[in-house]
Amino acid sequence: MIHFIKGKIVNITPAFVVVETAGGVGYCVNISLATYSQIKDQSDILLHTYYIVKEDAHVLYGFSNEDERELFQLLISVNGVGPNTARLILSSMSVGELLNAIATENVKAIQSVKGIGAKTAQRIVIELKDKTKKLSLSDPTKNSVAYNNNKYDALTALIALGFPKAGAESVLDKVIKTDGINLSVEDLIKKALKYL
Repeated sequence: MIHFIKGKIVNITPAFVVVETAGGVGYCVNISLATYSQIKDQSDILLHTYYIVKEDAHVLYGFSNEDERELFQLLISVNGVGPNTARLILSSMSVGELLNAIATENVKAIQSVKGIGAKTAQRIVIELKDKTKKLSLSDPTKNSVAYNNNKYDALTALIALGFPKAGAESVLDKVIKTDGINLSVEDLIKKALKYL
């Protein structure tokens, strides 16, 4: 198995990156949006990888940190969740948000990912709830659980008020970046409404 790839970025898109290694070989590595946002401004990178061999293709998936790779491996162990679906989930939710959704059995949060139906979201929660508890992820989920719940509740309220999800989420991220993660749902909504 290819455990990681280290080298220079030759080409990068939100879906894949071409990494030239020391031997002059260029590897095309599929990435999530989360990884893209972490590495897009870098020239030299190290990606933690997961290698999948199929009948018709050999596909390499890369992650900016080991936590994301570990969660990817858990996701593809769920019946009905393939590598591309797992990558889509990790592109739509951060590691902390996904772990929080699984821990709190928030099926709707997982179902909000495009292409994930109710049954698949339920399967993810049921099959991964115990497995994710055993993970030694470095993601600060203890602090982020309340933050993620507050952000999700504020986002749900703003959508109910008629604001588009993408715009509302962007504004909430801006508020959290400016004022910190310890805001209540009400404060998040009030401050977000000033920008919307």
